[in-house]
Amino acid sequence: MIDLTVHRQSLEHNIRIARENGVVIPTFENMIHPETVPQPIRDRLTHVGLWDVDPANLFRITWKNEPVPTGGLYRSAPNYIELPPALTGVPARILCLPGKWFPTGCHKVGASFGCLAPRLVTGQFDAASQKAVWPSTGNYCRGGAFNSKLLGVHGVAILPAGMSQERFDWLASIDAEVIKTPGCESNVKEIFDKTNELSRDPNCMIFNQFAEMGNHLWHYKVTGAAVAEAFEDAKRPGDRLAGACFTSGSAGTIGCGDYLKEVYPAMKLAVGEAVQCPTILNNGFGDHRVEGIGDKHVPWIHDVKNTDMVVAVDDNDAMALLRLFNEPAGKAQLIDAGVDPQLVEQLSLMGISGIANVLCCIKLAKYYELTEHDVVCTVLTDSADMYRSRLAELTEQLGAYDAKTAAYDFALHLMGLKTDCMAELGYYDRKRVHNLKYYTWVEQQGKTTDELDALWYGTEWADVHSQADALDELIRAFNEETGVLKNL
Repeated sequence: MIDLTVHRQSLEHNIRIARENGVVIPTFENMIHPETVPQPIRDRLTHVGLWDVDPANLFRITWKNEPVPTGGLYRSAPNYIELPPALTGVPARILCLPGKWFPTGCHKVGASFGCLAPRLVTGQFDAASQKAVWPSTGNYCRGGAFNSKLLGVHGVAILPAGMSQERFDWLASIDAEVIKTPGCESNVKEIFDKTNELSRDPNCMIFNQFAEMGNHLWHYKVTGAAVAEAFEDAKRPGDRLAGACFTSGSAGTIGCGDYLKEVYPAMKLAVGEAVQCPTILNNGFGDHRVEGIGDKHVPWIHDVKNTDMVVAVDDNDAMALLRLFNEPAGKAQLIDAGVDPQLVEQLSLMGISGIANVLCCIKLAKYYELTEHDVVCTVLTDSADMYRSRLAELTEQLGAYDAKTAAYDFALHLMGLKTDCMAELGYYDRKRVHNLKYYTWVEQQGKTTDELDALWYGTEWADVHSQADALDELIRAFNEETGVLKNL
């Protein structure tokens, strides 16, 4: 469970710093139901840009932001786009919730909030003396650095040197300390090695998204409710939520599947990974180009027992579709194929991992032979804005993107998707995947076998899910003591 023990001395420091920086902390209720956001904060948001480093933007950690760059408030339903058969080649409807309309342009700012908030409002983290360390394969450390900046905390971002230049440029823009580790997105072990080194310094607090149950809880409560609301908003008579697919990464986002399976118990929950690094599929390893999803380990916070299928996608498919969805010749090909031009212009809402999520949805729909009454949901972690440098690199490597290449990519990498490199997970298949946690978390990261067994045999997941109300009470008490909200 999440430790909610209060450390009063450090808590006093955090209250003072929040007061000095004009910070009000949102509750889970505010993020799920933004109509509960206090009016003074709503008034202030009308003058704040979506991606501004402003404390008011903590109240834009929600899936319901109006999709505008400045001055927007909230929608009654979450933002989502629907991908039709003309684009996907399957009759099932695919709903995608875009992360672009969060502060930082990525929903990982919510995951980092979920990890920081419990330690901030209990005083387990001391904002006056400790650095906040954010180990990541890209977007999580941006969210952590953003939250750190708002609090006047020294943030440390750890991420692989091979990530897109846009990530490093953004971190530099908010003066975050950056530590580059060797390799690409699948080199998580190297991130953990650096994290372990820094953990020996008492002035560093590690917010490890791969192990922090606050990450899981945020997605269970906030993303789970948002996906369910999007489905309810989009469904037609006779429709059912047939599935949801999320690439692994920290396994935070797939935590929303625990919520969805409580509401829609017949749905299939699938975890995705790159076929170039099929750790879950067949204990494999390797490097891949789907930035941000990590691999070569199973995150501690992945509730494997609740996962029905693993879907491996080819990073060549994802990179080809990045060009198809963003280059002029690719857009023209899609319009010629019957895709609505307005939707074509929205496909830039998909970053590389978002494209991988969509590929997982298509493969799941083909595998289960889903019909027009079936809906599959996913999220788009970030947008193509974070990968313009990758598009330039692909042009340099492969040449200008023309109509012939676009037609080829549409036919092979989208319409031609096969149901290869997939596996339904029975009880012992899931236990095999769960047992892989031992080699990372017990042998390397200090967890015990009793803790590992508790994730499989115990009530750990339900216990964590039940903590949201207690955490909201601590947040309300924190805001009351800072007095910031009362004085707005």
